[in-house]
Amino acid sequence: MVMNVALIGYGEVGRILAEDLRARGVAVSAYDLKLHSEHGQPLREHAAAQGVVLGAAHVQALHGADLVVSAVTASQAVAVAEACAPGLKRGAFFLDFNSASPGAKRRAAAAVDGLAGRYVEGAVMTSIAPYRIKVPLLLGGRHCAAVLPLLAELGFAARVASDQLGVASATKMCRSVMIKGLEAMVIESFTAARAYGVEGAVLASLQETFPGVDWEKQASYFFQRVIEHGRRRSEEVREVAETVREIGLTPWSAEGTAERQAWMADLADAGLFGTRGEPGFARSPDWRTEADRILASVLPNR
Repeated sequence: MVMNVALIGYGEVGRILAEDLRARGVAVSAYDLKLHSEHGQPLREHAAAQGVVLGAAHVQALHGADLVVSAVTASQAVAVAEACAPGLKRGAFFLDFNSASPGAKRRAAAAVDGLAGRYVEGAVMTSIAPYRIKVPLLLGGRHCAAVLPLLAELGFAARVASDQLGVASATKMCRSVMIKGLEAMVIESFTAARAYGVEGAVLASLQETFPGVDWEKQASYFFQRVIEHGRRRSEEVREVAETVREIGLTPWSAEGTAERQAWMADLADAGLFGTRGEPGFARSPDWRTEADRILASVLPNR
């Protein structure tokens, strides 16, 4: 297999894909805006260790690539597609991994398909970390059938959702109303219960109503994920809200979820949960530790 893959976005998703692609001997290049900031050094070190060639800009990273994977923040999905489109090799596939609304996916596709590339809508259906490159991936658009064998050869676990743009994204976005909303509700409910000293009763009631869920374990996982990734998740949920808005509904739940996720990200950025990069950051096995930190910030005399 002779294949060149470019990763636009070298965050958690990009680095995992880079590791798995390089393990298969695939030539990988990458670009990320953070390379130009004080947060760029860890990205450069990771790329050097993996043999990933970093570009100084989008166009350098994707030059000659047969497959370009866009894995950036949700709000930048369309802008990145528009920036990459003029530099794509003729016939190159542009796989949009981003959590964006169906409308945003269609705008991104128009930019790519209008020039030399072939746009493929991608919807990552769960957290990538446990599955890595084999994370369940829904594909959409008129080029998804053509790219499917290539993705399978690279190790992706992709399947076609529809040849119509927006179907894969709508599936993910509607799911995220529930998943991201549940994260926000658990943080709000459990932190408030902790403040009132009724967390034991609340947990017992939830366990009786939903006996298949380990609420202690699930709560700790939700707290950790939102503390670590709240900023990215809040942007994703704003796209979820836009998905709901595009069909004429007011996205009250999604908008509230986005605010809670962003609020948690603000607390994390302020150092409430420790310094990012420290071994203990957001790794408490008990959600109560993080809830108590939150309560100490909002109820300083508690």
